[in-house]
Amino acid sequence: MAALPVIVDPPLPTGGRRVRVDGEILGLAYDLRDVAEFLRRAGLDDIDETDVETSTLIDWRGGGPDVWSTP
Repeated sequence: MAALPVIVDPPLPTGGRRVRVDGEILGLAYDLRDVAEFLRRAGLDDIDETDVETSTLIDWRGGGPDVWSTP
């Protein structure tokens, strides 16, 4: 899992951000806890919200880890 790209898409107009690993959608996240949970389910057991916020494995598109809604 660590070698696969993790992409957090821009916020959707209806709220939340899609989380994808290697092109597969893991789910719709509404906060850092959701992203961490999706990644744990995908095999990264030792990840928490702080790791998600600072990880270089994650490509945050359309805003960083502090952006969860559209302007």
